[in-house]
Amino acid sequence: MTPDEHVRAAQDLLKAEQTGAQIGLLTLRHPEMGMDDAYEIQKAISTAKLAQGRKVIGWKIGLTSKAMQYALNIDTPDSGILFDDMLFNTGDTVEKGRFIQPRIEAEIAFVMKSALGGSDVTRADVIAATDYVSPAIEILDTRIQRTDTDTGRARTVFDTISDNAANAGIVMGREKHEVETVDLRWVGVMAFRNGDIEETGLGAGVLNDPIESVVWLSRRMAQYGQSIEPGQVILSGSFIRPVECPENTQIHADFGAFGFVDVQFD
Repeated sequence: MTPDEHVRAAQDLLKAEQTGAQIGLLTLRHPEMGMDDAYEIQKAISTAKLAQGRKVIGWKIGLTSKAMQYALNIDTPDSGILFDDMLFNTGDTVEKGRFIQPRIEAEIAFVMKSALGGSDVTRADVIAATDYVSPAIEILDTRIQRTDTDTGRARTVFDTISDNAANAGIVMGREKHEVETVDLRWVGVMAFRNGDIEETGLGAGVLNDPIESVVWLSRRMAQYGQSIEPGQVILSGSFIRPVECPENTQIHADFGAFGFVDVQFD
């Protein structure tokens, strides 16, 4: 893909976000596109949002579970950018029409107290740079069709990465824990939709340890001359399958002693 094609794809995705009308698969439009193209489109989206006055508040990491990687035939996670207008707090309500096809995933959020970067970042570096960890929900949305209506072809990881790794929002819980005091591999969650349990999972589903997910992100960002900044929030990856959130959906994510997160979709 050419730089102009990257920008054009980003503009189409931004328009889809604004209008609620999904676009077709970019991988059908550009069969030659690869991982670098997908991140260039994501970068063009970021450039446009920053020009509109948005601020970057952090990063999300996706496709951290083996199940999702096998499903998409990849062997690496992906990442997306969190902007200030994506932030919700537990108990908030998402207004009707804000998203196209919202879903949620349960996450552990890392809030950073110092910068983190470089290709040699270690687990100890992540621990030292983390201010605290909290329960969180990621809101997913798709500005690209999940399946092409004419061919039946499903979107690929390149479509998803281009679409800011399907990120649309983050809902933060109230609880704050020192990262050294919790074995994040054993943090569990029960996700309820309208009072019915939909999904359960353990933190170990995220690369065997959510801390390792942040290590991966920092090393990947170093390849592009980027780093994690103080105060930024890192969504380390989901350990449940996505839960669909149509209109009039109440979500309660119970993380036990780690805390809880609630969000309502009107």
